[in-house]
This record gives sequence, C-alpha cells and structure tokens, in this order.
Amino acid sequence: MHKAMSLLARLTSIIGGLVLTGLVVMTTLSIIGRSINEWLHSDWVEGTFGGIAQWFLDLGIGEVNGSYELLEAGVAFAIFSFFPVCQLYSGHATVDIFTSRLPRPVGRGISAFWEVVLAAALILICVQLFGGVQRYLRNGETTLFLQFPVWWAYSASFAASVVTCIVAVYCALMRVAESLTGRPMMPVA
Repeated sequence: MHKAMSLLARLTSIIGGLVLTGLVVMTTLSIIGRSINEWLHSDWVEGTFGGIAQWFLDLGIGEVNGSYELLEAGVAFAIFSFFPVCQLYSGHATVDIFTSRLPRPVGRGISAFWEVVLAAALILICVQLFGGVQRYLRNGETTLFLQFPVWWAYSASFAASVVTCIVAVYCALMRVAESLTGRPMMPVA
C-alpha cells in the first residue's frame, strides 16, 4: 500500500513541478517581453530606429497576456500537487523542541494526533474547493483577460487536493497504527 501511495504522491508532484516550471518560463518570458516593449517605446529607440522598432512592436513583443491569471491558477494547483509527497514523507515544518525529549510512545501518540488533525484540515480544504468548483461552474465567471472559466482552476486544485486527502488519510491511519503497535510503519523526514 505504501508503494501505491508513494507512486500517487510522486506522480502528482511531478505534474505540479512541470506546471510550476512552465509558469517560471512564462513569467520570465513575460518580464523579458515587457522590458523589450518598454525599451522599444523609449524616445531614443523610436527616434533612432523608428520603423524597425515599430516592426518589432507589431510582432507583438510584450508581456504574456493573462500571465497573472495563469500564474494564480497554476501556483494554486502546484501547491496542492506538492502536498501529498510532503505529507507522505513528513516534510511539513515541525517544532519539536519539547516533544523530542519525551518517551518514544508519547512522541508517536502526539505525531498520530497531529497527523489526524492535519488530515481533517486537508479534507475541509478539499470540501471547500469542491464548493468553489460548483459555485463557479454555476455562475459561469471567467477571468478578465483570457476569459477562461474560473472553475477550471478550481477543478485542477480540487483534483490535486483529492490526492492530498487520500495520502493524508493513509498517513493518519499509519501514524495511529504506529502509535498503537509501537512499530514504525512510515518514513520520518
């Protein structure tokens, strides 16, 4: 079962990584395009290279239209895509100044408790995302520049959050089992 969860978490994070890489490339191109566009509009370039500068501007050199909308939707998806692998390998930030000195069974109990709380919080977020998908699907709202339906972004984040919930529930069950049996069943960071 752990191999299946690991595969699911890793595949989701790879997809999120590819989306994030695409967003980085798009943002970089948008910044470069905007900078070149501003330079081509400068008085010096227009005065010196008039026709050539206008020819480049006519090609459409500038920022990527709708880049903020794509960035907003893509980053939300990427965040939810990285949650499962972070959850599975206990990659979340922890403060264990006090708990590290406690007896191992107590530490396992605390770990199991917080794993269950985190799984419940992630399920709540997933339910709220599903509500967002339904709301934006019903009202037909679109983004300002690209005019793509807002529910698309919510759906992508919701799909990744479903995977997050599956992995979170698995992790919570395994941590509770570890706490009850005293045997390690899950990797630690």
